[in-house]
Amino acid sequence: MTATMTDAPPPAAPKADDAAQPSGRSLAKILMIVGGALLLVAVVRVITGANQLTSEGQVSAALGLAVPIALAGLAGLWSERAGVVNIGLEGMMILGTFGAGWIGWQSSPWLGLLCGIGFGVLGGLVHAVATVTFGVDHIVSGVAINLLALGATQYLAKLFFAGGTAAEAGGNPKQSPPVNSLGDVTVPGLSDALHSVEQHHWFLISDIAGILGGMVTDVSVVTILAVLLFVGSWWVLWRTSFGLRLRSCGENPVAAESLGVNVYQYKYAAVAISGGLAGLGGAFLALVTSHTYLEGQTGGRGYIGLAAMIFGNWRPGGLAMGAGLFGYSDALQLRNGGVTVHALLLLLVVLLAALAGWKVYRKALWQGVISAVMAAAVLAWYLLTDEVPSDFVGATPYVVTLLVLSLSAQRLRMPKADGMRYRKGQGK
Repeated sequence: MTATMTDAPPPAAPKADDAAQPSGRSLAKILMIVGGALLLVAVVRVITGANQLTSEGQVSAALGLAVPIALAGLAGLWSERAGVVNIGLEGMMILGTFGAGWIGWQSSPWLGLLCGIGFGVLGGLVHAVATVTFGVDHIVSGVAINLLALGATQYLAKLFFAGGTAAEAGGNPKQSPPVNSLGDVTVPGLSDALHSVEQHHWFLISDIAGILGGMVTDVSVVTILAVLLFVGSWWVLWRTSFGLRLRSCGENPVAAESLGVNVYQYKYAAVAISGGLAGLGGAFLALVTSHTYLEGQTGGRGYIGLAAMIFGNWRPGGLAMGAGLFGYSDALQLRNGGVTVHALLLLLVVLLAALAGWKVYRKALWQGVISAVMAAAVLAWYLLTDEVPSDFVGATPYVVTLLVLSLSAQRLRMPKADGMRYRKGQGK
């Protein structure tokens, strides 16, 4: 993904069979990775006594923090799979927060949710007009949308929330009046049973109970909707002819056009859906996280969503794992502070040691030595301290994201025509 666009590549023999087959790890490998990670966390919990690592409250908080990032990443995935880089996700999320807060307090949170999505779609269409129709550089257009969305919402907030009925209800130039809750879902019986098992602190069993308990206790309806959107996006993009045509626009639009695909139409659809998903992520922040629109409440989540999408290799499953990892680390430092984050140092030691062994096995000696030295340094930090200083605690999710991105960078494969300029008629 680069800021400089080039013309779309010339027609090439399309490989529909290859494009229809999803690349990446199999389900069995993914389950093995998840199982290994869970076992490792359980061991660290027992050794350190940091029971909050897999508690119900920790998982519940992680879900709430991961959902807007995941929706932003899913928005970027739809856009970039069609060949349009969407740096404007942050701005579309800002539009979603304002739309949800503006309509939500005046009518119902459900209408606010729809308005947030609609405002995001509007931002997506502006981006599509600039990049697809007029060929504006994708990065320039995205940055412009971020700046315009921020300025427009600041102006509109002063216009609609600073006086009259809105001010009497608790609004001011930087926030809307409170919005009613959308409601949560708890599975009766199962939630209490899992909580009881978690409290015994049994090895692995209580860890699984805590994780499952966080997924069935006080879960927002928007979180459930987000899960369905991930499954639906995977099915549409990799199991339907519509998805195949859309992805072909991101791989080689000239070849797609030569086969009769209306590339402009698919790019517009993808970017509009992208904007709607980003707007939904913003609406989640306004209606679920804080129950009000607040200036600056997106906090860069649109950019973090892009990082999660890259970590996931432009695929829904990997994207969900990346967003979950950020949400988990963010919830850990917000809920428990330096003592529990200190336990993560031991987990990091194990991962770095494993990486060192793998690099040595692959004959990448220098990388193996560097990983081993880092593992020794982190181990010394863990043994010589009792908690992580507060100055470092707040940076935990960002450090985790950077580490994961750096470790996974060698396996990334972006759509071939992502960010490239396309002109209608090139394939004729």
